[in-house]
Amino acid sequence: MNRLWRLMATGLAVAGATVVLPVLAQSYPSKAIRLVSPFPPGGSVDVVGRLLAAKLSESMGQQMVVDNRSGASGVIGTEVVMNSPPDGYTLLINTVPFVTNQFLMPRAPYDPLRDFVSISLVASSPSFVTVHPSLPVHSIQELIALAKAKSGQLFYSAAGVGTNPHIAGELFNLLADVNIVAVQFKGGGPADMAVIAGEVGSVGCDEREAQSRHAGAADGRRSGRAWLRVRYLVRDCGA
Repeated sequence: MNRLWRLMATGLAVAGATVVLPVLAQSYPSKAIRLVSPFPPGGSVDVVGRLLAAKLSESMGQQMVVDNRSGASGVIGTEVVMNSPPDGYTLLINTVPFVTNQFLMPRAPYDPLRDFVSISLVASSPSFVTVHPSLPVHSIQELIALAKAKSGQLFYSAAGVGTNPHIAGELFNLLADVNIVAVQFKGGGPADMAVIAGEVGSVGCDEREAQSRHAGAADGRRSGRAWLRVRYLVRDCGA
């Protein structure tokens, strides 16, 4: 259990490959820094990473560039950072899959405690359940009732196995005693777009993702109809 909590502490953060001691004596940073986001644009990791990179570029006087390396629930981008020179110029921003991959994959190619040094927790945010307007629900209670009536016939989009929406969605299923089927995408951005397009009925998304979707819509009124916010996911799912 202690190891799990230590993993969680390092997972919800910015991290870097294990840095060798001589680097600490150098003037840092003396060149641009690459911040690897292991998910595609538009998801919570990408949104927070870009906000962080912009501010740190200003404060450090060196450019921080976000590099999206998506795939395999964040494994591809995480491996890029693990295999980079341990000089502090390639950093990783990640979330829950940084930890859950250790438990959901037969053999994860990295160890978050051995191969990385945690730097900082950078953000936390409430999550929302959003549905396409064609789904006839306006509350968590109505969603649960519909899911019970159509067990296994409703679908929710997730950002990959073990990602935040996937864990939240399965917790929702467990606590509400329903069976809404997960459809996996390569990241939060594609998962959100699938709901907007009506390909999938619902999604659990980070607040920043929802805000970015509203900001990016061509028609604000249509965006408002497309995103139905249904109170906080975990708090209400047993109601």
